[in-house]
Amino acid sequence: MRSSLLAVILVALAGCRPHGNTQNPKFAAAAEAHDPIAVYEALEAQIDAQTDKPSDREDAYALISSWEEDTAAYAFARAAIAGRLAENRGLQAGGLVTEAEAYARKAREKEPDFREGAATHLLGSLYVAAPSRLLKHGDSETGIELLEKEVEAHPERPIAQLRLASGYITLGDSDSAKEPLCAAKGMEDRLGAGDRRLLAKLIEEAGGAAALACPAPVGGAAE
Repeated sequence: MRSSLLAVILVALAGCRPHGNTQNPKFAAAAEAHDPIAVYEALEAQIDAQTDKPSDREDAYALISSWEEDTAAYAFARAAIAGRLAENRGLQAGGLVTEAEAYARKAREKEPDFREGAATHLLGSLYVAAPSRLLKHGDSETGIELLEKEVEAHPERPIAQLRLASGYITLGDSDSAKEPLCAAKGMEDRLGAGDRRLLAKLIEEAGGAAALACPAPVGGAAE
């Protein structure tokens, strides 16, 4: 079974460039501060709370793409927001995936561990699930390797474990997903609401909590 990660990078061979409202009041503070990460965080907060509208993703993208900065922060925000818009646009996503790849790569080049590997998680997930014809520098093998290396370097980061598990399940490898799923589950309290929902979905896709048979936490009992 494919994971919900696929929704983020569904693409088509053609599509229009989005034309949103750069004056959306939900992003007014971020726009006034000219802060790309604030735009990204404002959109993610809405998505986490499940209060976002399709127009919000259009508007966040219109705002971020009206700027251009040579920084890791801007490159990551641009990549992430393009990915979020692609999630909504599905088969009309056009070149948003290619754009997300380019800006995620730029963020990593400028600051390899930006926001604790956020650009690497984004890029690895993109390579795992996106059609290779729309990517210039990687494929599913590249993506899994990126995500595996992140977990090897930072096993204490729940989001790294979650993204790796999602990548495995996207590729139909539920067995490999069990270890990072257990690790993410053990650090679930450090995940945002949206990622906790994704974790629950991935555990179900991997066969449920019983099938995972996660070891009991040290000094405690298994749930």
